[in-house]
Amino acid sequence: MKKPILADVQSSADTRDIPLAKVGVKGLEYPIQVLDRVNKVQHTTGRADLYANLPRYFKGTHMSRFVEIFHRHRGNLSMPRFLDMLGEIIAELEAASAYGVLEFPYFLEKTAPVSGLPGIMSYRCRYQGRVDCSGAAEGMQKHFTVSVSVPVTTVCPCSKAIADRGAHNQRGIVTVELELGPFFWIEDIVSLVEKAASSPVYSMLKREDEKYLTEQAYDNPKFVEDLVRDVYLELQKLGTFSRFWVEAENFESIHNHSAFARAECGQYTRDYTN
Repeated sequence: MKKPILADVQSSADTRDIPLAKVGVKGLEYPIQVLDRVNKVQHTTGRADLYANLPRYFKGTHMSRFVEIFHRHRGNLSMPRFLDMLGEIIAELEAASAYGVLEFPYFLEKTAPVSGLPGIMSYRCRYQGRVDCSGAAEGMQKHFTVSVSVPVTTVCPCSKAIADRGAHNQRGIVTVELELGPFFWIEDIVSLVEKAASSPVYSMLKREDEKYLTEQAYDNPKFVEDLVRDVYLELQKLGTFSRFWVEAENFESIHNHSAFARAECGQYTRDYTN
């Protein structure tokens, strides 16, 4: 049976003379696959925002094409492939720029430090990318960052110094965002951050593990400022990333607010896709 010819309203002309910086789909939840150093591939769930620019002379864009392209790439969303996907959006939508954000939990198995019992930890990851071919003379411009959020424990050095019994401690979140250069593993960034904290965080702990971690943290107190600076220095030692930022938020146990610190390396503009 011959398919009927349907009107393509999105491609019709618009006379209001207003270009749109971004049009697309937001909050697309999808099963995806990312690279895993131990298992080669990890199945997880992503939440994607995908956009392209819209010239002033088009009434609308073809929203379904964003989903079509994402569906094709869902089985291999490694860091370089994410930029390839944005390039396809430009080609299929005849756009000058494409933007994307992908957030997903990344799971690692960690064994408790004394008992050796295994547990699964979740780390929040975020890809942000932009591909721009508007400056034809310079070729296609690509920008990409990866951020990883790592839960940690910190013990307050001041509290330890002034209290006769114990010191207040808290769980915090350290987030590192790196501009893509040479390939790196998410696992290595997680390990780097955890080593800079008073102690790491685990999902599975027995009493002997709790004793070990409590004492480890007490012997290694860190202000939120110390934590950020130590992570910064370790990233700088790698000599791999020309631009990055590190921030930490401690959910204070004796205050009704969080403590926060942030450091930036290089000329850095955050959230260029939002």
